[in-house]
Amino acid sequence: MLEEAGLVTTSISLVEEHARKIKPPRILSVPFNFGNTLGEVNNPSYQHEILAATFDLLDRSIGPVLELFETDKIERVILSRSEAMTGSEADKKDLLVELSDMKPNYEKWLETNKGRTAVGLSSIDTELFPAVLGFLKQYTAGEVADSGLRPQQFSIGHFVRYCVDDLKSYYLESRIAVKPDASMNDLYQWLWSDTSLGDLLGELAAVMDDSEDKEVKAIAYGIAR
Repeated sequence: MLEEAGLVTTSISLVEEHARKIKPPRILSVPFNFGNTLGEVNNPSYQHEILAATFDLLDRSIGPVLELFETDKIERVILSRSEAMTGSEADKKDLLVELSDMKPNYEKWLETNKGRTAVGLSSIDTELFPAVLGFLKQYTAGEVADSGLRPQQFSIGHFVRYCVDDLKSYYLESRIAVKPDASMNDLYQWLWSDTSLGDLLGELAAVMDDSEDKEVKAIAYGIAR
């Protein structure tokens, strides 16, 4: 619609297969993980390189155009739990204890980054995250189908996804606060291999993927990625 109105558009995709199906007028496919569209945190020159490649596509008058951003400057970011898991020897804690231990590190992240955070999609306050984890555990076990925490504007499938995204961001930002030099792959290997949350989300993704609800099944794709 924007193109028909005379506005030339370009965009970035994190999933090449989706871009090929949707066929937007111009799109740059990048080999990075969800939440890391520009490749690497705190590397503005590299981020500008990706943006420049995206804007260069505006010179293409005929589409659809799909270009792949090739790079060897940083390691390929792992995309899923199955890729990231290693033979962990970590002594994993009870899930609620683990979450509680994250709190001071998350507060350190907020202080260091002037309150900026990726947490907030679910609209649930972080103080209620123990209740969110309780719901996700029960949902995974088939004990409940919904939560009283869910805002009415969200379907159950999307609420689960947003809660998961918030928890992943909470954990990762907490980890970065104490491991600022960790690579993205280091962070994701820790999340998926060494935490009880990673185990829960792996089980949750499998349950959702087996659902007869088409929306829930589709959302399962992003739970353990």
